[in-house]
Amino acid sequence: MTSPSPGRPDSELLGANRHFYNALWTDARLIEPERFNTWPLVRSLLAPAQRRLEVAPGLRPRLPIEDTQFVDISAAALEKLRVRGGSGTLGSITALPYGNAGFDLICAFDVIEHVDDDERALAELSRVAASGAALITSVPLHPAQWSGFDAFVGHRRRYEPAELMDKLARHGFAVERSAAFGMQPKSSRLVDLGMWFLVHRRAPAIRLYNRVIMPLGVRFQKPLALAQGLIDTAEVAEVLLLCRRASN
Repeated sequence: MTSPSPGRPDSELLGANRHFYNALWTDARLIEPERFNTWPLVRSLLAPAQRRLEVAPGLRPRLPIEDTQFVDISAAALEKLRVRGGSGTLGSITALPYGNAGFDLICAFDVIEHVDDDERALAELSRVAASGAALITSVPLHPAQWSGFDAFVGHRRRYEPAELMDKLARHGFAVERSAAFGMQPKSSRLVDLGMWFLVHRRAPAIRLYNRVIMPLGVRFQKPLALAQGLIDTAEVAEVLLLCRRASN
């Protein structure tokens, strides 16, 4: 079973996410998609994917900025993406402002776990995905690993791998490849220290994250170790999935 954030209704969860990420992106610089370890995978999918959508990228887009549609709850992030040539729309993954079957490649990194109704989110992704479209998504795993960090950054749940696969299948997505993912430190003490500074010294902590910690994390990230199907997730806290929308 998933592990929900206790006592937090959807409207409050959305407000908490918007508050946290608007503050994060207001003082942040945009990091180019080519700098992330996801770029080789993304690049391999671009040629047949002329219609592209990325949901909730913040200022860490994984798809090429030009000619990609972006949806985010942060006005600050969308404005910076527009300046760089992206097309941004304020909105949520649970109500995507697009018609049916409009995209060949969709990215939704670290977003499904942030909404109360993940079934609706997956239904929306499925609705706007064309037949045979690729979906790249990432989610945190294992409800037993739920911590104060999850609540702090606006998570609603962590997923059991089998349950996640079932949810994707119900909405027409089959997992083709997967890899361990994420930049969260393994040290719980380091995470707790970071949370303390974000609560009690919010402005300098966000500046430090945006200007030092995040650039270092990008520089030293390991290449994605993609494997066919679903990897062994026993020791994996977050997983990246390349899924394919069933052909009609």
